[in-house]
Amino acid sequence: MAQYVLIESRDPFEYGDPLYIYDLAGDLSAKGNDVTLFLVQNGVLTTRNGVKDNPLPKLRQKAPGVSVHADDFSLRERGISAANLVEGVSVSNIDSLVDLLVQDGAKIVWH
Repeated sequence: MAQYVLIESRDPFEYGDPLYIYDLAGDLSAKGNDVTLFLVQNGVLTTRNGVKDNPLPKLRQKAPGVSVHADDFSLRERGISAANLVEGVSVSNIDSLVDLLVQDGAKIVWH
């Protein structure tokens, strides 16, 4: 089993290509890998509960083993409160992301 850290910084409602990261996270998890999806910058826009056509709840349903983290600074900058997050999203910070990035053997994909 491999350790993957996928970092998404783009808004999938504005760009189509971030959806690839959600699909990749689900596929890697389905193959038994340990997958973390870390959302930063406009990537945190999917963390809002009740958003129409949101790929994040679909990912949580398809691959509940994917650990999803949202950067606290990015959330605050966009006025998203922790009380209104999609179920299963953990509020985290860049220090935690750095810890994930330096794990021995971690495979990193930053988009």
